[in-house]
Order: sequence, then structure tokens, then C-alpha cells
Amino acid sequence: MKLDILAIGVHPDDIELGCSGTLIQEVKKGKKVGIVDLTQGELGSRGTIETRMQEAADAAVIMGAVVRENLKMRDGFFRNDEEHQMLLIRTIRKYQPEIIIGNILSDRHPDHGRAGHLISDACFLSGLLKIETSDEKGMPQEKWRPKYFFQYLQDWYHEPDLLIDITDAFDQRMDAIRAYTTQFHTAASESGGPVTYISTPDFLDSVTARARILGRRIGVKFAEGFVSDKKIGLRGFDGLVMNET
Repeated sequence: MKLDILAIGVHPDDIELGCSGTLIQEVKKGKKVGIVDLTQGELGSRGTIETRMQEAADAAVIMGAVVRENLKMRDGFFRNDEEHQMLLIRTIRKYQPEIIIGNILSDRHPDHGRAGHLISDACFLSGLLKIETSDEKGMPQEKWRPKYFFQYLQDWYHEPDLLIDITDAFDQRMDAIRAYTTQFHTAASESGGPVTYISTPDFLDSVTARARILGRRIGVKFAEGFVSDKKIGLRGFDGLVMNET
């Protein structure tokens, strides 16, 4: 299945927090969007592998993703090495996305930065002819390199190279985040779990606040920010947000 956009997150819920508004907007435009989680988030203090998988599936439906899969790398202990790069290369070649959105290269959680570098390296290596891979049926895969790799903002602030207006998708975005009832403070949250960095009401307030701040930068109500190592080109000014800033 060829995708327009492949979003990759090291933990289930990274995508929802980092770029779900953008994915929802693109789905509304008719784009085919898929999601890959690298790990099952099994080291998380709240919830279980089973609950996280169900929450991820529920969130994918809310976002309109056509596929979501989990590569089951080892949470906290995966490496940016040949074994993991090859696993991700096969996935990139499987979906042949024009754009990949993934973890930021440096962040509070060491998994985020390590995953960001793994994704970045795999994007490049996937385009090399002499790296040979095969699909689930043993058939050779074609080389494939996405046109862009965008990194979504996570805990630490990085100055974005690209801001996308997600105002029309914001409520749906928050519904996707709240699908993780074991992780975040919601009306449906399980009781009795340990208090964590992301389980307090203040955390979701900060998610909303960042979207408001980024939106204000471009004169809209809510936005998501992305970092790119590659220069971003436009075919004309029609793609610009023309709201007063």
C-alpha cells in the first residue's frame, strides 16, 4: 500500500501529541496517511501493552489513518544500528511515502532523540540501490527515499522551520490524544495509577497552550510545528497562510 504520508513515533501517543492535527488535516484533503509505532511503550508506568495497543488503534480511527502497525522494538533499549535500520527500511519501502514525519532529534526522553536519528538514517539508506530488502512474501523491494522528513516538536522546544494551521482539526486532535485513557488525565482515566509527568491535568493544558502559541506565530488559533534539515520549497504563494500576523 502506497502512502502519501507516514508518521513514525517511538511510543504509542507520540504521533498524537506531535502531529495528529496535521495528519487529520491531510486526511480531510484526501491524503492517504499511515502510522508506525516503533515500540509498544512497555516501560510506561501506566497501562499495559494491551491497553496501549487498543488506545493506539482507537486513536488511529479518530485520525483517519488507513493503517497503523507496531514494529515491537524494545522500549528504552532499541538502538540506531543496522538491525533496527533494516527493519525500518523495509517498512519505508513497503509504504513508499512521499513524506515521513517522525521524532525530534533531541528531547527530554532519550528514546525520542535516538528514534529521530534512526528514522533520519533509515530515510536516507532506504534510497540506496545496493541495500537489498524483501517484503513479507520474500519479494525484493524497490529502493525508496521520501521527499521530506519532518520532525515534530515534543517536550523540549525547538524553533520550527514549518508551522501548519490545525485550527479546524484541533478538537479532533485532542480526542485522539484523550484516546490514551491510561496515560493522560481524562474523564475516562483509570483510577489508582501512579502520577507521572504526563498524567496530570497540567500536561494537557500545556499541549493546548503550545498549539495556541504556535498558532499565534502565523495568525491562526492553533498550529503544530516541525523541524526540517532540508529547505522547504513552495510552487507559489497560494500555499501561504494569509491571516494577519
